[in-house]
Amino acid sequence: QVQLVESGGGLVQAGDSLRLSCAASGLTFTQYNLGWFRQAPGKEREFVAGIDRSGASTHYAESVKGRFTISSDNAKNMLYLQMNSLKVEDTAVYTCAAVNLVVISTTGSLYDYWGQGTRVTVSS
Repeated sequence: QVQLVESGGGLVQAGDSLRLSCAASGLTFTQYNLGWFRQAPGKEREFVAGIDRSGASTHYAESVKGRFTISSDNAKNMLYLQMNSLKVEDTAVYTCAAVNLVVISTTGSLYDYWGQGTRVTVSS
């Protein structure tokens, strides 16, 4: 059974940093590209960042580029999202996901497995 479990969310102030983690089990980590998505209240889910199975290639949404960093530790089956210079508009539930594709996809519907999400709230 595949499980993706996020942690690290919380309430922070604008300008602060947070590091989200996603622990994966039940899948061969190196066979999947991984991504972080977020959904703000009243808004559609959106792609945040993705990383390929080797960890060598990443892709970011324009809104987070330069502030967020996605990384993975394949030996530990862990995915991370370092979020710096947080803004109020980054407030959302952040979810990690895995997709069995050869490219990093920004399309959520293509992803095979999803976690439950962790809430990030950024106050002004």
